[in-house]
Amino acid sequence: MFKPDPFLISLICTVILATLLPCHGAAVPVFQDLAIAVIAVMFFLQGARLSRRAVLDGLVNWRLHLVILLCTFALFPLLGLGLHALFPHLLHPSVWLGILFLCCLPSTVQSSIAFTSIARGNVPAAVCSATTSNILGIFITPVLTGLVLGRHGASAGQGGVVAIMLQLLLPFVLGQVLQPWLGKWAHRNKRLLSMTDRGSILIVVYTAFSEAVIQGLWHKLPLSQIGLVLLVDAALLAAVLLVTTMGSRVLGFSPTDEAAIVFCGSKKTLASGVPMANVLFAPATVGLVVLPLMIYHQIQLFVCAVLARRYAAAQNQRQASQDTAQVGA
Repeated sequence: MFKPDPFLISLICTVILATLLPCHGAAVPVFQDLAIAVIAVMFFLQGARLSRRAVLDGLVNWRLHLVILLCTFALFPLLGLGLHALFPHLLHPSVWLGILFLCCLPSTVQSSIAFTSIARGNVPAAVCSATTSNILGIFITPVLTGLVLGRHGASAGQGGVVAIMLQLLLPFVLGQVLQPWLGKWAHRNKRLLSMTDRGSILIVVYTAFSEAVIQGLWHKLPLSQIGLVLLVDAALLAAVLLVTTMGSRVLGFSPTDEAAIVFCGSKKTLASGVPMANVLFAPATVGLVVLPLMIYHQIQLFVCAVLARRYAAAQNQRQASQDTAQVGA
């Protein structure tokens, strides 16, 4: 039985808090500075946790990694642009920005690896691909976002690549430099650091939605729009799952590699996406921009939890058939 993600519940509560008690006046610059600080700390700790060995071990399967990266940074943006071209007036303009921004984000790390493991897939390859996607995303996402939004006369705000490098990449690199000294401590305290990461995201979400609420978020976005965002997010995920599954089989990948491609290629990171949105977009639009990502995050967890169990069952059947054949021989 699927259980609701506790983090999603925390996000919903944070949005409700920002709706009822948004920060305003003198508190706004304080929360904005706090959001920048906690984002920097989060990326520093991600750099300190990242094992270089895990990356090196998976680099040999270059075809698999190339397919995943193409799904993440090419297939998703093309699908997003296609949906926007077909239904340009379906969603609020800022929500469409959020859909297109979602399509430019890197894959997740933890859930991609976790679902690949549950599915009995190629876990080392998933570790390498998900990690590489996140590192490359620091460079690719702001550039890709600018290209995608530029086609529609939109702007990614004043942050740009320089702000991404200063607020996200620089702390990450410092964490990597100090990884030989901090790595063991970071791995011993995974749960504490996970809480720190999630707390950082909640602060950013509260700050973003407070600004959006003050700017009239819920007057601009009726409940029907949230339902439409659910449909668009679900359509995106369904299309990518279909392409990654069929494409893996056409290209001749093994079932274990297919699981890694499906679960890494269909994910979008909330952990890096919210901080990036906070850097790339104007404060008044961040709340609407991250809304599709928050909804997509929960949909991908639910759907991939079901798929992972099916992959595992199929893998168990294959293993049982092989064992029976060996006994018969």
